[in-house]
Amino acid sequence: MESLPKGNKKLLNAWAFYDWANSVYSLVIASAVFPIFYGALTLTKDQDGKILDDTVTFLGIDFNNDTLISYVTAAAFLVVSILSPLLSGIADYIGNKKSFMKFFCYLGALSCIGLFWFNMEHLWFGLLCYFLALIGFWSSLVFYNSYLPDIAFPDQQDKISAKGYSLGYIGSVILLILCLAMILMYETFGFEDEGLPTRLSFILTGVWWIGFSQYTYYHLPKGAKKQKFSKNVLFNGFRELKKIWKRLKSDKPMRTYLTAFFVYSMAVQTIMLVATYFGIEELDWGTTNSTTGLIVSILLIQLVAVLGAWLTSKASARFGNIQTLIIINCIWIGICIYAYTITTPFEFYFTAAFVGLVMGGIQSLSRSTYSKLIPEGETDTASYFSFYDVSEKIGIVIGMLSYGFVAQITGSIRYAILFFIVFFIAGVILLLLVPRKRIKYEN
Repeated sequence: MESLPKGNKKLLNAWAFYDWANSVYSLVIASAVFPIFYGALTLTKDQDGKILDDTVTFLGIDFNNDTLISYVTAAAFLVVSILSPLLSGIADYIGNKKSFMKFFCYLGALSCIGLFWFNMEHLWFGLLCYFLALIGFWSSLVFYNSYLPDIAFPDQQDKISAKGYSLGYIGSVILLILCLAMILMYETFGFEDEGLPTRLSFILTGVWWIGFSQYTYYHLPKGAKKQKFSKNVLFNGFRELKKIWKRLKSDKPMRTYLTAFFVYSMAVQTIMLVATYFGIEELDWGTTNSTTGLIVSILLIQLVAVLGAWLTSKASARFGNIQTLIIINCIWIGICIYAYTITTPFEFYFTAAFVGLVMGGIQSLSRSTYSKLIPEGETDTASYFSFYDVSEKIGIVIGMLSYGFVAQITGSIRYAILFFIVFFIAGVILLLLVPRKRIKYEN
């Protein structure tokens, strides 16, 4: 097949369509169906739904079930944070990055399919599949994102990137609704075992991811080969990170902001990853179907996040980036305090709506604020953002480990959520120390 030229509409759409393919992992596996499935599998409840035992034995050690999954998640993100600079270096210099992208895509998708056989008898296999699915998803994104300057001109990049996010949201919601319909109306679909549709959701996720990604692979170029694979190429990403680290030593505004982001982001990202587990264990659902309620709350967060990002952009234009981020961090503190007290589904929905508002806002504004702090005339922006992404991943590792540790020693997720107030307070203090004049267009 003849390669499509840079900027070609079909090529741009094919690239963006990978978001449609892979975003089902984020919603079905990371946020919705798998956390509910894991909770049902690892919790022992009485007839009234009261939790009798949440202990899981793994490798001869007894864990709180939330602690175990948080440690596995932290380990996977640690691997991703180490792999990302290696893969970035490869993506920049090797001409076969489509092969690398395929490898991690198939690794992630096949691992999702492997979750079909997740059970307590073969717990190690299920956790391994979960571990590899996370690595496959985030690692494939390194190569996917690196294609953007190759296939789109600068004036096309914002638009096609936004289109990718939109396609990802639509595609993942469609599959989640289909999975929810199968789970709730399993008899209508001809299933005798009510647990089978949940497991089939994992297969559907993997098949969807692999199947729809083929359109992207069909049109994406192999990659412009720059030089042969070597040790220098392999460790180029780490050299770039080291270079930015040295620059930060003499750039106090950037260093202070990045520290603030690192601190509050570890709390934000961890709360988003554990929100469903909180809903499973800490709420009294009564006669309400907890599966339906939890998935509805996740969809609510997704919808409200779009509004949150828009409102935040308006607020930052009026009050300034740093001031808006301080306000959002204060709202997060309020959410943590309120979440500690909630017991009913309505209170959970109310909290989810506020989480959606500040989640969409803090993620988009944090990245744009960082961009404004990059020194004027700096051409090496890719390295700065690589440093930013690795910082975020390491923050998730620390956040998940902290969450798991507090949950383990206290026996309650509520105390773990309350503990994150410390991170948001520290974030506010550090943000107050960032010089406003350094930020372009800041009030």
